[in-house]
Amino acid sequence: MTNPYTAPIPTAPRLPDTRPLRKRVLVWVAGVALFVAGVGIGATGEDGQQPVGDEARPATTVTATRTADPEPAPTVTETVKAKAKPRPTVTVTMTAAAKAADDGGDGGGGNSSDTSSGQGSSGTCSIVSNSGNCYSAGQYCRNGDHGATTSTASGRTLKCASSRSGSWRWTYN
Repeated sequence: MTNPYTAPIPTAPRLPDTRPLRKRVLVWVAGVALFVAGVGIGATGEDGQQPVGDEARPATTVTATRTADPEPAPTVTETVKAKAKPRPTVTVTMTAAAKAADDGGDGGGGNSSDTSSGQGSSGTCSIVSNSGNCYSAGQYCRNGDHGATTSTASGRTLKCASSRSGSWRWTYN
């Protein structure tokens, strides 16, 4: 409610436009130009052309196609014999100690130390690298050596096993 004994509060005066006059004029000029262009396009003459009537409508066309089912063709199968992959050559070297010439001749018993048990402490290895050296622990295995067992040059037994990273390496047994 308003108080009847006081005068009404006058409205706040309108703030002056902060845009410069040239921008306000350009908006009006652009608007008038668009209006005139629209009137000019809409008022073009018919140029002797007749308007499109309702009677010209496209007809609906239905096309049916049927494809013949092809008969199955004969199947040609070529058999190819797989060639065996080259595997590493396993060479077993056995060493035997030479018998000492003995004077008193027992003839063959005694205390001869025979290390011909294959992979003894003599330093022979059954699987060698491509360069001919014995493997040592930590080296990579060839694909053909996966799961194989050999010995180092000092006689310790190695096995080609998969490591945590997925690579195959020689590890101590």
